[in-house]
Amino acid sequence: MSTIGAAPRGRTTITDVARAAGVSVATVSKVINGRDGVAAATQERVMRIVTDLGYASSLVATSMRRSRTHVIGVLVAEFEPFALQLLHGVSEALSGSEYDVLAYAGAVSQGSHHGWEARSLSRLGGTLIDGAVVVTPTVEPPESGMPIVSIDPHAGPAGLAVVDTDNFGGGREATSHLIGLGHTRIGYLRGRDDLESARLREEGYREALKTAGIEFDPSLVVTGEFQQAEAAAGATALLDLEDPPTAIFASNDVSAIEVIRVANERGLRVPADLSVIGFDDIPAAAAASPALTTVRQPLIDMGRAAVDLLVRLIESTSGPEHVRMPSQLIVRDSTAAPRA
Repeated sequence: MSTIGAAPRGRTTITDVARAAGVSVATVSKVINGRDGVAAATQERVMRIVTDLGYASSLVATSMRRSRTHVIGVLVAEFEPFALQLLHGVSEALSGSEYDVLAYAGAVSQGSHHGWEARSLSRLGGTLIDGAVVVTPTVEPPESGMPIVSIDPHAGPAGLAVVDTDNFGGGREATSHLIGLGHTRIGYLRGRDDLESARLREEGYREALKTAGIEFDPSLVVTGEFQQAEAAAGATALLDLEDPPTAIFASNDVSAIEVIRVANERGLRVPADLSVIGFDDIPAAAAASPALTTVRQPLIDMGRAAVDLLVRLIESTSGPEHVRMPSQLIVRDSTAAPRA
């Protein structure tokens, strides 16, 4: 039985491809690197065998030859719902293009999470990726000679290429929605103190109260850190107040869903006894019970925009830009007028 085209055991090498195609290693190298001097029929046979055997040349070797890998890195602190939606947009944007995606979680290993993006870029930059989309970097990414686009940077836009959302407008709109329903005691479950977007959402909350003539009450603002455990503690603190809020604006959907869970455990009905609104519109928001009213960040579109900007930077067709996308109030079932 012929073994031509049969996949060898272990990792396929360029020698395996040459042997299966009945040509030299040099010929295979010419074909996969797009160089001239190989007959069309031979090129077709080699590429068919490359596909059959699943051969992929080393990214490092490719970058050394061409100074390009045609791989875009997407660096996230961790693979949580916000980052996964952005990755969805990145993948859609690159579908059918000449670029592949390398997703890398840089803050899951032991050690300080501050500065994770610098460590990640030093590991991947130069040989594995042509450029990077960095999601919520804790510090301004270092000068690396590599094109970088930041999504929702902790410190806000600082001259680099940035994609973010109108967080101030979204926070104001969420609070105004609750005020419009008749709520005047509105709790706010704030996000991380080191994140500019969280600060802007809180500013939007305060601005909506001021515009409506409602005095700001600091006892109604507690920290949720965008995390379930902290959000549960914050929701408990708000609902334990002598005069608890009739509505809570949580600074992200993960926290808002946790507020609903805590309220249910206490025998409170959402929205009959407590209205809850979130921010982001991750898939779990629509699937929550009740379905969560939230402020939508166009996360998939943000991923697409970041890739578009990064590719233009890589190909030197544009300079750094700041792309700010609009937020949108999505009214579902978790908000209603307060009880009389």
